[in-house]
Amino acid sequence: MITAAGDRDVHFEPVSLAARAALVLRDNDTGRLVTASPRLYPHMWSWDAAFISIGLAHLDVGRAAAELDTLLAAQWRDGMIPHIVFTTDTDYFPGPDRWGTDAAPQRPDGVRTSGICQPPVHAIAVRRIVDIARRTSRADGELAETFAQRAWPALYRWHRWIVRHRMPDASGLLAIVHGWESGMDNSPRWDEPYAAVVPGPDLPPYVRLDLLQVDDPGERPSDVEYDRYLWLIEQMRRAGYHPDKVVQTSSFLVGDVFSTAVFALASDTLAGLGEELGSPHDQIAELRTWAEKARAAVAMSCHPETGMARDRDIRRGRWLTTQTLAGFAPLLCGGLPADVERQLMSTLDGPDWTGHPDLLAAVPPSVSPSSPDFDPRLYWRGPQWPVITWLFGWAFEQRDWPRHASEFRAQGVHLVSEGSFGEYYEPFTGRPLGSTNQSWTAAVVLDWLCGV
Repeated sequence: MITAAGDRDVHFEPVSLAARAALVLRDNDTGRLVTASPRLYPHMWSWDAAFISIGLAHLDVGRAAAELDTLLAAQWRDGMIPHIVFTTDTDYFPGPDRWGTDAAPQRPDGVRTSGICQPPVHAIAVRRIVDIARRTSRADGELAETFAQRAWPALYRWHRWIVRHRMPDASGLLAIVHGWESGMDNSPRWDEPYAAVVPGPDLPPYVRLDLLQVDDPGERPSDVEYDRYLWLIEQMRRAGYHPDKVVQTSSFLVGDVFSTAVFALASDTLAGLGEELGSPHDQIAELRTWAEKARAAVAMSCHPETGMARDRDIRRGRWLTTQTLAGFAPLLCGGLPADVERQLMSTLDGPDWTGHPDLLAAVPPSVSPSSPDFDPRLYWRGPQWPVITWLFGWAFEQRDWPRHASEFRAQGVHLVSEGSFGEYYEPFTGRPLGSTNQSWTAAVVLDWLCGV
């Protein structure tokens, strides 16, 4: 395992930084899967695996395909891709026993998983693997296309599951039943909905293990937050993880505008892959329809004055207006009138966001430094996340915005150039936070540096 630099006076040149990123992926590879990080996250996370596979494609296309094959082998029978595929490591909480999904009839045999999902970025990863492979060699291109043929039906079923079970109200937004499903676990986006989650007196006791794996526990969510997180799991267990019953009974039900934008972008991406691969025409047409409806839902969520997209608390029937990077969701998927889109991009470039004069790197923090909710060190409440910078940059390339895509790539590399591959970064000092040697950070750095 490499030793993290963690020193902003140290800056690795691109070749050395790429070599360090490749070593992180190799060190974290168990053979069956690449763990999210060696200490804090010793299992496979759904959206981590997608980004990790992109980095692996620059090293070994077959290994990249195998990574997503492992994830898709854990897909539930109803189509859901679970947010964690557990290894045998026991140093993580909540583990498989706490989730209690073994009794869920939809869970596949021979694998233990959590009972929720994460943003559907997987089609984007497959698209990127195919593009990398085709430009590497004919043999790699054929290998990637064979993999894509194999993965496409599973990804179609995943998107169909979302439409059937997670778009329950008139807003058309993709609904989440736990903040963890957003991937942005403790974002202030969820403060109001979480405040309404009241853990029952019969919440089973627990001991947190995550606080033992970080230098500063203040970078992690609080115990009060964890009580709510675990109560929501308890509610799902009692619903038997039946997707419709979970939606009906969860204390937390929020239309996630960021995940909806990702779904729109990924559905169009999957449809495009399907056209290349000769997938069924009716399923491709469905994907296009789903993408358009999701794009419209994102556009309809935008604040009439600021143009920022908003999540919706479905349980309480109200819009949520916290100033987080999710407000820029329409820039991922499109759908806004041109003048509104220009205004939103101008906001992203402006002094409250990437143009803030004190940022070390001009990439979006998770919360605006001008917001009262901003905390520069606390997880999704202010730090910058390289993987989110990658996602926006990739979307900007697809939307033919090369200047912004290039700037995000260059600034993202600058942020991580000290070589520790932090989970997230303090926006003003660039100090790596959370866990280091984080696989998805290494993966996106490798794609930035080796991308074609």
